[in-house]
Amino acid sequence: MASHPAGDDRSRIAPDTGVGCHGPVAKSSPLWSPRKTRWMLSLFPPLLLQRVKIRSVAADFADCTVVIRRSLLTRNLHGTTFGGTLFSGADPIYPVLLWQALLRRGLDVEAWLEAATIEYAAPARSDITMRFPLEPAVLEAAETALRKDGRFRYAFSTLGRDERGVACVRLESKVHLKSRSVIR
Repeated sequence: MASHPAGDDRSRIAPDTGVGCHGPVAKSSPLWSPRKTRWMLSLFPPLLLQRVKIRSVAADFADCTVVIRRSLLTRNLHGTTFGGTLFSGADPIYPVLLWQALLRRGLDVEAWLEAATIEYAAPARSDITMRFPLEPAVLEAAETALRKDGRFRYAFSTLGRDERGVACVRLESKVHLKSRSVIR
């Protein structure tokens, strides 16, 4: 790394790392519109290649609907949709919804999927639709915990239904949130 004069701010932050001489430097998160979120996620290669389509995102990020399209590329040997494809359709949704919803409440957070379980209840022989609602009480609890403790964990349940309304997959997603202003 190039040396800079003692008073020069460039010497305090390593290039492209976000790490300064006194620890991580918080970068502010981007505020996305629902439309941009829909497009960004739908074009994200791991979702795009699995034929995952974000159908809708609510204006306040309190709801999202995802469709996993059945295709030749997403079928297993039995002609049903791969389990990994079904899981990929749910993987980033709750963390992204919480990240953007809390950003609108003035909280910049890191959000990630900490753990998940999936149960295959019936063969997925058609497109699968999943809905991801964020209850107002959960957002309030998250905001309170983040302002008080800097962290919040919550487990969400989601059903994936086929075109006939049959629940083919049940997912539990445990999301971990950390305030970007709290560094531990």
